[in-house]
Amino acid sequence: MSHDQEVLSGQAEFILPAVRPLYEKPLILHKGQGVWVKDVNGREYLDLFAGILTTSVGHCNPHVVARMTDQLGKLGHTSTLYVTEPQVEASSRLASIAPGKLSQTFFTNSGTEAIESAIQMAFLHTGRSEVIGLRQSYHGRSFMASNLTAVSSWRPLATSFPGIKHVQTPYPYRCPYKQPCDASCAEKFANDIEDVIRTTTNGKPAAFIAESVMGVGGYIVPPPGYLKRAAEIIRSYGGLFISDEVQSGFGRSGTHWFGIEHSEVEPDIMAMAKGIANGAPVGAMITSPEIAESWQAKTISTFGGNPISMAAAAATLEVMVDEDVPQRATVQGEQLLTGLLQLKDQFEWIGDVRGRGLMLGLELVEDREEKKPFPAKAQALLESCKNQGLLVGIGGLYSHVIRLGPSLLVTAPEIEEGLKRFGRACHELEER
Repeated sequence: MSHDQEVLSGQAEFILPAVRPLYEKPLILHKGQGVWVKDVNGREYLDLFAGILTTSVGHCNPHVVARMTDQLGKLGHTSTLYVTEPQVEASSRLASIAPGKLSQTFFTNSGTEAIESAIQMAFLHTGRSEVIGLRQSYHGRSFMASNLTAVSSWRPLATSFPGIKHVQTPYPYRCPYKQPCDASCAEKFANDIEDVIRTTTNGKPAAFIAESVMGVGGYIVPPPGYLKRAAEIIRSYGGLFISDEVQSGFGRSGTHWFGIEHSEVEPDIMAMAKGIANGAPVGAMITSPEIAESWQAKTISTFGGNPISMAAAAATLEVMVDEDVPQRATVQGEQLLTGLLQLKDQFEWIGDVRGRGLMLGLELVEDREEKKPFPAKAQALLESCKNQGLLVGIGGLYSHVIRLGPSLLVTAPEIEEGLKRFGRACHELEER
């Protein structure tokens, strides 16, 4: 038995079956540098998915590795019962780029925990226990977070969590009000929030939570003005607005540090993870001092704020500021978007190309007129990209959206190479 067969056999024997890797034959990655990775057999791939938008400043970034290595040799663990310099540095750097009054952070190990903390914070501040989310959203894998999630394939629990309601997805490509969807549709989508509050809650919601760009849903960007109206509506009922920036944060959407800033909204609470520490297990919930003061009960995270993870977060944020990653995402994102739109002109089964910055998706359809989702084509394209030495992701309600989200330090030549490989993968499907 070859080495890779041994590894795959071990995966099948010892890892929970629900943990399903991509590809018909799963890829066993061995090492990486920047936007390039190699498998156990030495084959190299251009990584335009970055571990689900997580290796934000590139695989094995030298500055991040050095900071983590140095910290590992000094102090590896304390828990939040003690104060450490790396945690203070990371939280200070985060406060310096967060919008408005958001300045006090609770660190966790994952985005799921950050979402849980954000919801708890809203409940404690408002004294309420109902929350409004979006259909086709994804917020994590815990009991509460998976119930907040509104994509059926990511909801394993038969029992619903009480107090969670879902409203209409602000989905421009499939807008039921007008095609092409524009700012005039935002009010119609937002009206559903108010209708759900009036009819299916006690009228006193604690919060409305939304991804500023819907990740698992397929990089859906709401129509202009929608999130601003959503914030106005939830606040008019005494609730808080929570922005889920797990995927869209840290310059990913271009121009701004956080995706919600495109909507000119200052959230009451933000949740973050993924790109915050370039792959180290860090999540964060940040809010204003006024709201933070509402949490009076004891709380602790044994591994949240871990010194090594905090060193990674501080180093990653330092690189991001030095490299001005929001601007980089704008420039390289425009290059990537232009290339993908050119491919859309060539292939009828690419129904929509959308996203922001370096967070772009292609929705595949059987027919552009009827827009019937085409998951089989998306899966085939995923495999074809692998054949071309290119890593991309997949998402959407029916797993019919190809997702791209490379390192924020990706270069123009690397984007150009990625587009060439993606184009060859598309042509490969046409020739079958």
